[in-house]
Amino acid sequence: MTTKTRVAALLAALIGVFALASPAGATPPGIPSVSTARSELSALTVRADGSMTGYSRDKFPHWITISGACDTRETVLKRDGSGVVTNSSCAATSGAWYSPYDGATWHAASDVDIDHVVPLAAAWRSGASGWSTAQRQAFANDLTHPQLIAVTDNVNQAKGDKGPESWKPPLTGYWCTYAKMWTQVKYTYNLTVNSSEKSALSSMLDGC
Repeated sequence: MTTKTRVAALLAALIGVFALASPAGATPPGIPSVSTARSELSALTVRADGSMTGYSRDKFPHWITISGACDTRETVLKRDGSGVVTNSSCAATSGAWYSPYDGATWHAASDVDIDHVVPLAAAWRSGASGWSTAQRQAFANDLTHPQLIAVTDNVNQAKGDKGPESWKPPLTGYWCTYAKMWTQVKYTYNLTVNSSEKSALSSMLDGC
């Protein structure tokens, strides 16, 4: 066996061990390519954030019933987890969740939040204040675009309603994917970006 072959075999073994040690990371649907994200970012309207006047999370009805007893949160937990077992009420009783924001793995659903990639309040400030309740409900429960992802609860809470100019995932290796997701959601829903937000997204995409 040549040195090159031995190195390749060692790398393959290490990758296999890592795959067994950590469940697959959450991968929301609809994440665009870097080139598509750049084009979408260029197409977004740049405007200062609007007022928070009138905002309430209740204006974005979320965790609606998706199928049977399963609501949006439970649906994403099953989608993003590994070996997820649920009870008759669709609550996750066991499984493993790898949070791509910080690299942590959790085995209790209570340690996992479902993050709105573009937070509800951030959407409100960038155009959603003018939407109907039905439009805001669709946004808050979107399983078609990269808007919902299972992550470590306290990381999600630290993010709050901040944009990428103020908060980025702790794992810098995920910044590219995060920027692609954020841009795709803003583009899909025709939401605006502020100048600092656009600059941050552009820089993150340049690092892809």
